[in-house]
Amino acid sequence: MWRDMTDRKTQIVVVGGGAAGLALVRKLAAKHDRATHDIILVEKNRTHVWKPLLHEVAAGSMDANSDEVGYGGHAARWGYRFFNAALERIDRDRRVIVTAPLLDEAGEVVVDRHEIRYDWLVLAMGGVSDDFGIPGVRDHAMFLESRQQADLFRRKMLNACLRANDRKPEGAEARVSVCIVGGGATGVELSAELVNAAKALRSYGLERFDEDTLQITLLEAGPKLLPALPEDVSDKVKGRLAELGVDVRTGAMVTRVGPRAVEVKDGPTIEADLILWATGVRGDHALSKITDLELSKRGQIVVEPTLRSKNDPRIFAIGDCAHCVLPGEERPVPPRAQSAGQMADHMVGQLDRAQKGQPLRDFVYRDRGALVSLSRFATHGSLMGNLIGGKMQIEGRVARLAYQSLYRLHLLAVHGPWRGTVRIAVNAINRVTRPALKLH
Repeated sequence: MWRDMTDRKTQIVVVGGGAAGLALVRKLAAKHDRATHDIILVEKNRTHVWKPLLHEVAAGSMDANSDEVGYGGHAARWGYRFFNAALERIDRDRRVIVTAPLLDEAGEVVVDRHEIRYDWLVLAMGGVSDDFGIPGVRDHAMFLESRQQADLFRRKMLNACLRANDRKPEGAEARVSVCIVGGGATGVELSAELVNAAKALRSYGLERFDEDTLQITLLEAGPKLLPALPEDVSDKVKGRLAELGVDVRTGAMVTRVGPRAVEVKDGPTIEADLILWATGVRGDHALSKITDLELSKRGQIVVEPTLRSKNDPRIFAIGDCAHCVLPGEERPVPPRAQSAGQMADHMVGQLDRAQKGQPLRDFVYRDRGALVSLSRFATHGSLMGNLIGGKMQIEGRVARLAYQSLYRLHLLAVHGPWRGTVRIAVNAINRVTRPALKLH
């Protein structure tokens, strides 16, 4: 059993240090006295990078070392405890979670298996890309769900570019082909960032690398890109990507993925050096082994409108790992950064009410619109809310400022008003002083 600070304390355990979990533990620690409450964050990684920016890490346009948050330091600053481990099992009868052994690169045990008791448990473990059971996806495609995966893609991308640059004088085939499956925000934004990176590579020592060397194919099974945005905005984005040289194909349903090929229903097979999968969101495949809580068809934890699990009144779920259908709605709350942040805010008061034995309140999701950034080339989106009287489409500089504000709001939620403002200022300085591309 991991050491309890004291038996008389109320112990709140949050599993998952993504945007929702990290913001939640900070606010809980700020709200509760350490003499009465013990707030614990359980997370398998040691640092946090905001998931909507992983495409920039993958393209090299963002240095995650400068923007990441170390959980240990963050915990010490705000007064909660951080335990570095992955969740292995939930024992609801004994009201404990069991963490898996933490291993190093050589497979040696760093931290052994532990049990951590909880009075209240919040699962904020995020989600993973849905492979829809398509053969070969898990074996041959890369994903963009973590800092490690983004770094791996960047290294492979850079090696492919160096290889092509080196072969050009020999007259050999000098192409770098990338196939991105999924026309949502991740696929669209990564496509544009890669084009931007390719344009900059000549300035970083790859003199023979030109724009035609990089070939990007973006596949979307549905009829249009960016389902969360209006059709005319989607059309503009598709047209802009085409202008940048991206081969955009909608209605392209992938049937199989091979080591260097993507097979498409009723279409030609696409050969690719790098294949990235960015379609849909589902719960982690391991959830069914971790818990006996009710799961949706996509492997997410089914919760009531209050965000409490249907099977256990002391367990809640927020963010991408939660399947929450609100009253009067047919579809669940969408797995987006804004809904995860709103759920984290709601959970602060919800846990307080639960501890006092008061009735829980239903979560209210406020759709504030959607934005997509095409690197430095363009930004498009739509905003929703009372201030604008409904939905308003924006683009250009206004859309860019709105897009940048999303990350700034995340920094304020994670670091608090004062420290968050300082981090925003430091990031502005870093954009001027650090290289445009991270090539290592």
